[in-house]
Formats: sequence, C-alpha cells, structure tokens
Amino acid sequence: MTVTTDAPQSMPTPADEARLWALIESAWAGLGAEPLALRQAILQRDPADDDDEDGPSYAIEGWLDPLLDRLGQLAAELTRQELTDLDRVVERKLHEIDREDIHEVTDGSDDGFLYCRGFIVALGQAYYEAVRADPTMALPDAECEGICYLFAHLHNDRFGSWPETGSGISREPVRPDDGLIRANGDAEIRYRSS
Repeated sequence: MTVTTDAPQSMPTPADEARLWALIESAWAGLGAEPLALRQAILQRDPADDDDEDGPSYAIEGWLDPLLDRLGQLAAELTRQELTDLDRVVERKLHEIDREDIHEVTDGSDDGFLYCRGFIVALGQAYYEAVRADPTMALPDAECEGICYLFAHLHNDRFGSWPETGSGISREPVRPDDGLIRANGDAEIRYRSS
C-alpha cells in the first residue's frame, strides 16, 4: 500500500506523464502487431466474461519481458533528471490506483497488488484510465513487477544511485512492522479513496 509523508510533494508534470505513456506506446509498437491486438482485446473485453487460458490476458504475459527490455532500450540514453522524472510518474500512477476497489478485483498479496498495479501501468494509458474509471476492467492476478521500479533501476545502473523523486509517497505495501497492526495480528491495509 502507499505510505505518505507530511513533506512537500514533487508532482509529475503533464509533460513527464505524456512522456511515460508515449514511451510505453512506443515500446509496445516496437513489438509488432500481435501484442497490440492483445492489448486491444483486453481493453475491449467484457469484464463479466471469464478469460480462459487461451484468452488475451494470458497471452499478453509472454510479451511483458520483451516490453520491459524495449523500454530499457528506449530509456538508455536518458539523463539522470529524465529517469528521475519518469520514476516519479510511475510512482504516482501506482499510487493513484492503490485503491481497495481495484485490489478486490486484482486479488493477490500486498506485494502482488503492487505488481498487479504495475501490470495496469504496463498496458498503457488507455487501459490504465479504463481501470481507474471501472475497476472491474482489471485482470485478476495479472502482474508486471518489472515496471514498478524500471526507471529507478536504470538510474541506479547508469548513475550509481537511486533517484530522489521528492514525491513523499511510496509504491510499496504497508508492512506489519510499520506499526499498522489489527487486533488479529494482520497488517492494516490503507487504501486511497476512489
């Protein structure tokens, strides 16, 4: 879940957000027609219909590693500031869909919910906005862990440090040792409101 602080928050700019979505679209486009068709099928599906093992939500999973590789290639020459800005956008986008109504659909553990939110971001802006508007559009247990910290890892690999986004938020789940414990011993889960 998302942890917030009282410190002033740096927010992504509209240009940074547009750059993230454009990079994701470019990465998908570079993979050919099949994954683009699968993404369209996921976006246009009836959420009430169960997806079988031959359906688009299962088939798209095989394209996630190539997508992350392609994103890494597209971001290879970005500056320290550009990678920090993109990491801040991903962090914010994950934060915005850190909601109970979405978690109920995606299922998964706390870490799994982070990776499910990563999947929503990885599929691009159209799918992200569809899930934000209608959480039933989310897919159960569909995960993309790699995108959650992709730009942070690229920053660290290239510049030897993690980016300082200044956002005051975390994309990580709340842990029991954070002091948020219910009487039954489970971690209290705090969500953003819809």
